[in-house]
Amino acid sequence: MIFNSLTFIVFFIIVMILHNLPFSWKTKKVNLLLASYIFYAAWNPVFILLLWFSTIIDFFVGKALYNEENKRKKNVLLVVSLIGNLCMLIFFKYGGFLLDNFVTLVNMVGVDFNPAKPNIILPAGISFYTFTTLCYTIDMYKKESKPVKSLLDFSLFVTFFPHLVAGPIVRPPQLVPQFENERKATQQQILQGLFLLTFGLFCKVVLADSMLSVSADAIFNAHQKLLPLDAWMGVLAFSGQIFFDFAGYSTCAVGVAACLGFVLPQNFLYPYAAVGFSDFWRRWHITLSAWLRDYLYIPLGGNRNGKFQTYRNLMITMLLGGLWHGANWTFVAWGGLHGFYLWVEKAILDARKETAKPSFIPKFILAMATFFLVNVTWVFFRAGTFHQAGQILQSMFGFMKNGEAVLSTLAIWKVSLIVVGMVIAQWLMRNKLILEVIQKLSWWVFGTVWAFILLLIIWSQESGNSFIYFQF
Repeated sequence: MIFNSLTFIVFFIIVMILHNLPFSWKTKKVNLLLASYIFYAAWNPVFILLLWFSTIIDFFVGKALYNEENKRKKNVLLVVSLIGNLCMLIFFKYGGFLLDNFVTLVNMVGVDFNPAKPNIILPAGISFYTFTTLCYTIDMYKKESKPVKSLLDFSLFVTFFPHLVAGPIVRPPQLVPQFENERKATQQQILQGLFLLTFGLFCKVVLADSMLSVSADAIFNAHQKLLPLDAWMGVLAFSGQIFFDFAGYSTCAVGVAACLGFVLPQNFLYPYAAVGFSDFWRRWHITLSAWLRDYLYIPLGGNRNGKFQTYRNLMITMLLGGLWHGANWTFVAWGGLHGFYLWVEKAILDARKETAKPSFIPKFILAMATFFLVNVTWVFFRAGTFHQAGQILQSMFGFMKNGEAVLSTLAIWKVSLIVVGMVIAQWLMRNKLILEVIQKLSWWVFGTVWAFILLLIIWSQESGNSFIYFQF
């Protein structure tokens, strides 16, 4: 079940009705939990067993970790949780990838080994809910928060349907306390939540799917050599598509939760207006960036042990962050490029600090340079192979001779206008929230804008696809 479907609209209406009936708070939480399982079962009911396994293991292990004082026993309990969660993730997401690389390696040394390829289905959202439960057990190990009192609350924390499949990645203190007392949305929360849901669907259905996906697919699926203009338009189209797709989902999730009286963390803050790459990762997929920082980068040592260790920790974090996105070396290259960018940025900032040289580059120009380099990395994120990525990069920078035109003039204009508009809008909004802006509008302007967005969604609905981040 996806947000941009009629099935979800019916589902959500039923959930809203049940949530506002005069039931006890415990009954309402049970209703939300059952609804979340139904939402997830729409993909494949069998995979609910994985959710149950992860939920039960981490609930009881987390409580034991918090209460255990013996260091050795605590380490054993933590390992049990890590093995239980990571083995599931490795098998379903990386099983085929690891087997393919093992086969390639043994064939390189002269061993003829060609096993049958396993038919492994990737459970929707397994990366997201695995990280959600892992942060709980790690927090219990460090005693950074208290154990969840009831299995019902913990189960709902893990499976709450707005964030279950593609985030935001929620920490226990961000959501669990909201289950302790009855939550019922105010009229303002419902209005804002419905607007955010509508706006998120507009980003996904109209901009990502209808306006940009066709051009991006045409370039990344092309088998012929490309003109530089076409290659750039295809990459820019994907840059806009993945932002509108994923930010659209996160906006929908926040809006749906608000309609039920809950608050989910912000996951995007105009990343294409970022001034530098540290700023980019403070704005793009914010909850994943924070997770990687707190549960990987800092435990590795962070920036506490000198420049070399800092650079090493940055690169390890970004490489593993890239691999989290997909079982392909192109994702690792994508993460590695971002790690390299962060290296260079840190080296420049350290040098400026030491020499006290004032900055003379306007922020907007630096933001455009950041956007340009981010687009180079998207080639590896979208391309299925290094060969394909290499061909597109060669075409982008004019090294591919005898390139052919793939996109129509109309498609080029469409991509150009949307991407330019996206960058300007993000720059103007870089320190604002959309709800702050709409609250300043008069009721009739707000209503007109909302109605126009709804009409565009209805007109474009037939082109709606699943959200890109469902595959991660």
